[in-house]
Amino acid sequence: MVSIISRSAWGARPPRSRSTTTWSRRVEVTVHYSAGPTTQTPRQIQNFHMDSNGWADIGYNFLVDTHGNAYEGRGWLVIGAHAAPRNTEGIGVCFIGRDGDATAAAKRTVRALYDEANRRAGRTLMRKGHRDVNPTACPGNDLYGWLRAGMPVNGGSPPGSAPPWPGVYLRYPPITRHSSVTTWQSRMRQRGWRITVDGAYGPASRNVCIEFQREKRLGVDGIVGPETWRATWEAPITP
Repeated sequence: MVSIISRSAWGARPPRSRSTTTWSRRVEVTVHYSAGPTTQTPRQIQNFHMDSNGWADIGYNFLVDTHGNAYEGRGWLVIGAHAAPRNTEGIGVCFIGRDGDATAAAKRTVRALYDEANRRAGRTLMRKGHRDVNPTACPGNDLYGWLRAGMPVNGGSPPGSAPPWPGVYLRYPPITRHSSVTTWQSRMRQRGWRITVDGAYGPASRNVCIEFQREKRLGVDGIVGPETWRATWEAPITP
């Protein structure tokens, strides 16, 4: 069970009002990033939400910092203000930081919160990024790619857990822009490759693909097709 720092422990202000829901109405966990420095505190975020946005409380249900600490926001069953119109259905979890700042410890805690939500709900909830609900870049390409890859922790997805091939060949030229590019780039970075997660499969991504194909003795063409896609998740990680 994930350890959560209580509101009183981080010095939360009392909410102006609160509305609750039930587990039967919770169907998803929505991941966000604060888009600010990793030094932000939950209290600073709460102050902004209440004083600048005019909200009743901090918008998120939970927050996670780079050290993997989890903070109670509105909690499990209080309706948040993070992804309208899905606040009743969704539990909002915010990573404190910008795109690319999320550490392995932070991702483990986000995953632990998701697993705990599933345990409390008694079923598997959907995984969403804020951009799946509203037109926004949140939670950034790194966290979003990690979400789409299945939220792997402790060295990545287990063997045999590659997500279905998206049906799109990732190639260059021309630059391929597709949500699956973000998923693939994120997984490659999790494997230890130096690659930018930007959703654009250009010359740098192609070069990483070629080196990966050579390492795993795949057909070397610089194109992420079904075989390379599957190996990205299922091939052993080279120390």
